Formats: sequence, structure tokens, C-alpha cells
Amino acid sequence: MTMPRISRRDLLPTLLVASFLAVGCSGANRNETAPPVMQSLDALESLGDNTNSPPPMGAAATASTATDEGTNVPQEGTFKVKFESTAGDFVIEVNREWAPIGAQRFYDLVKSGFYDECRFFRVVPDFMVQFGLNGDPAINGQWDRNLKDDPVKQSNERGFITFAKTALPNSRTTQVFINFKANTFLDSDGFAPFGKVIEGMENVDAIYSGYGEKPDQGRIQSSGNEYLKGSFPNLDYVKKATIIE
Repeated sequence: MTMPRISRRDLLPTLLVASFLAVGCSGANRNETAPPVMQSLDALESLGDNTNSPPPMGAAATASTATDEGTNVPQEGTFKVKFESTAGDFVIEVNREWAPIGAQRFYDLVKSGFYDECRFFRVVPDFMVQFGLNGDPAINGQWDRNLKDDPVKQSNERGFITFAKTALPNSRTTQVFINFKANTFLDSDGFAPFGKVIEGMENVDAIYSGYGEKPDQGRIQSSGNEYLKGSFPNLDYVKKATIIE
């Protein structure tokens, strides 16, 4: 199933049947296989260079009820995260005021080592790079807890990082994406940036994009890096993510 042509006004995340797993496929069969929740997307219009690029989406966000992790989180302050990756290092500065709930989840994930060895499994040139499915399915499952939505206070500009989500409210979990360019059309659909790349954006730009959207999120969840290493050996990945104290 491929994403139809997208308009700024009507852009919505894609959901797959039952498990809400987001995958990119070819345009030839989208109308044949689109599940009922996709039907409202079939008539979407063109959006510049992003005609075949669906919005960043999270996998396995099947419930719209968020956890209580969004309560009593710090509302202000910043922290930095250094990502050592096979494409080169980069540093993200997180601003809690922009999206405090998302910022705290990101902090907890990094602190736990969740992003270590995570592959950049969805890379769409001139759009965004998405990651955040752990290579160990057991660890990934432990963090599959939905977050309450943050209001969108910042725009999805180039280098800004945002949690992926589905069309359901409160569906953010662990997946994030970094914008390769200004994708401001995502703002109105609830994609709330919580930080930005302040060093090494050229290395983010260099992340391998040869596989596009071919890696299957369902397979990643069930088989982790064993599946990705075997089927997509050239994927770049996070070697280590560290909070800069």
C-alpha cells in the first residue's frame, strides 16, 4: 500500500489493519489493499516534492489511552544528547518547554540505552529520517506505552526532532524522526517537535537512504535487528546515545 498524494490541509498518518504498522509500498496497489481507515486518504492532492511521502508514524500504537507518564514532568530546561552513529556523530538539544511530555520520554529512553543499536529504518530523502524500534523485541515491548499528546509549540523545521505517531490521539511511544527540511505541514496534525540538531546535521543528511521505506515495522518488532541485519545490511544505526550532563 502506498501513500496517496498528500495535501497540506488533509495530511493524516497511515494505519495498517489491526496492528497499525506503518509501511511504505508501491503506488500500483494502494487502492486494492487500503484498509477502511485509509479510504479517506485516497483523494489527497499533491504536496510539492513529498507526493509519495506519508507522514512519520509510530508502530503498535493500538490504544488511544495514554499512560500517566505525562504527569509531573519538568516543564522547562534543556539537555543535550550525543548520538554516535555509523553515519557520523550528531548532537540534539532538547527543550522541555516545547513538548515536556515527549522530552521526558526521550530523556528516559536515552538514559536507559534504548536507542543504542537502533537502525535508521525509514529514510525518505528531502523529507525525514525515522528510527526508534529497538533491536531486541523484548526491550521494544517494554517501552510500548502510549504518551499523552503535547500541544504543538514549535514547527517541524529542518533538523528538528519529533515523536512519530498514528492518527489516534495519544499514540506516541518510542519512534522519532528528524526533519531533513522544513515540513511545516506536519504541525497541524499534532507532530510536536521537542528538540533540534545543533551539531552534525551533515551526518544526519548522510544517513543511508538506499532502502527508502522498504523495512517492515512489523518484522522489526517481531525479529528486531536479526531481520534488519539480514535483509537490509547497509542501514546506518545508532552506536550509542548519551545524555551530555
